[in-house]
Amino acid sequence: MIVVTSANVNGIRAAAKKGFIEWLAATDADVICLQEVRSEPEQLPVELRDLEGWHAAWAPSAAKGRAGVAILSRQEPQRTAIGFGSQEFDDSGRYLEIDLPGLTVASLYLPSGEVGTERQDEKERFMAEFLDHLTALRTRAAADGREVVVCGDWNIAHRPEDLKNWKANQKSAGFLPEERAWLSRVYDEAGYVDVVRALHPDRTGPYSWWSYRGRAFDNDSGWRIDLIVSTENLADKAVEAYVERAATHAERWSDHAPVTAVFDVGDN
Repeated sequence: MIVVTSANVNGIRAAAKKGFIEWLAATDADVICLQEVRSEPEQLPVELRDLEGWHAAWAPSAAKGRAGVAILSRQEPQRTAIGFGSQEFDDSGRYLEIDLPGLTVASLYLPSGEVGTERQDEKERFMAEFLDHLTALRTRAAADGREVVVCGDWNIAHRPEDLKNWKANQKSAGFLPEERAWLSRVYDEAGYVDVVRALHPDRTGPYSWWSYRGRAFDNDSGWRIDLIVSTENLADKAVEAYVERAATHAERWSDHAPVTAVFDVGDN
């Protein structure tokens, strides 16, 4: 078995004070992909600088205090790569890749966007470049006999089942028709699978992000935007996938919840 978790920590230094360190000590994950770390490695609290039992790779953003991704793995990576060959985005703290035996794992923090602003234009530029990367990555991995899993905050809800108030959000960033069509291309053209949705095809959610405003968490008025997306052969080996939703609002250490998938890879 290999257990993979994706978690947007919404600032790792803040999360560390709210329960992230305790969660990390208890997790069964073999690989953890983090997003919105918002910290340089040297700024990390002492208990996160040298994690016993973990190999840590960090990709902070050139814009201090923003974005940032990381990957923690029980096994030492054979290769680590920051970015995906993009002149615009490789120093933005939005993508990090590691190679483990037979498996490439990536942590993604896709721009959130905002309709009618440069932020949405940026998101669209990122998506265009990133789709090309995903296609090339799958091709290279297949040639090498490797599988791929891209975990992260994709900032797009694909279907009405993926957000509570979908009717009111049809013109909102994260649920725009063109964003949803792009995610369909990731699946239909680039050849990837949404692992959680594949195992739970008919259920609403499970949501992974809830606004801190109002009572969104208590009312489960959320979005499913934290995705574990893998190549088809690996997705076929997924035996379990779930959101680690906190028991209460007070026990949350982020506005996102960790998303975990378990793969029965056998002797591969």
